[in-house]
Amino acid sequence: MAEKDIIEKALEAIEIARNTGKIKKGTNEVTKAVEKGLAKLVAVAKDVSPPEIVMHLPLLCQEKGVPYVEVPTKEELGVAAGITVSTVSVAVVQEGDAKNLIKEINNALKKG
Repeated sequence: MAEKDIIEKALEAIEIARNTGKIKKGTNEVTKAVEKGLAKLVAVAKDVSPPEIVMHLPLLCQEKGVPYVEVPTKEELGVAAGITVSTVSVAVVQEGDAKNLIKEINNALKKG
């Protein structure tokens, strides 16, 4: 699966989970969700400034075995999360109907 496909599926999974499950928005909330072992998928925007805000997340996700996806912009992430402002990171904590999609993303990331 191409990186672009993984990004699109991650954004779709966030939208589905927002409607049928539960998501956490913002770096502090996402960090807590990963540390507590609640996060099923983490998405972070590439256009974060300064990048230090989210630098800890890829390592933390790797440590906890959480699939991690970088999306191009924080605006896209905000839209997927269903908020009117941009957000730098989102974690899916309850998949809802996005369970299979998240499984698919996880498998693609493991192969990649």
